Amino acid sequence: MNSSDGHAVLQVGVPELEEWIVARTRHYDPRYLSSDPRFRHAHITVLAPLRRSELNLGAIAQIAASTAPFDFALREVAVFPNGIIYLPPSPDAPFRELTRRAWAAHCAVVPNGAPDPAPHLTVDMIGPAVTLGSTRALLGDVMPAACRALALELVWYQASNCHLLDSWPLESKELL
Repeated sequence: MNSSDGHAVLQVGVPELEEWIVARTRHYDPRYLSSDPRFRHAHITVLAPLRRSELNLGAIAQIAASTAPFDFALREVAVFPNGIIYLPPSPDAPFRELTRRAWAAHCAVVPNGAPDPAPHLTVDMIGPAVTLGSTRALLGDVMPAACRALALELVWYQASNCHLLDSWPLESKELL
């Protein structure tokens, strides 16, 4: 998949960090800022990258309909071995279950972090002027964040063309 062609992402939006992530996106590459007011820049990926031809919209709708909204918190700042700085959700089990179910419905997709993708919200990348400590300081009062997952969002990521494709509310009355 050529990254310039764009790709779809199945995600859970995190409005509590939207302003912060928009500011970081503006700092790094404003071509990935969306003018679509429904698009969530701050998110936890459920499954990516997806091509349009791979999308099983019926399965995504069923996953959302059979999943109850759930609470989670973002309290910690961590770093992957590749230098990506991220916020792990707590608990992460509901996100792992969403990924498991979405991956089962899209068998041809190899999710980022396979075979055991770690749910996370990406916030930065270690570099000459960026450390774990500097990122914690930048996050300031944004953390800790009490959040609620309310929908699955299918979004398109492409330079100068990021937008929401579709969204399904989490509707089940039963917990995962």
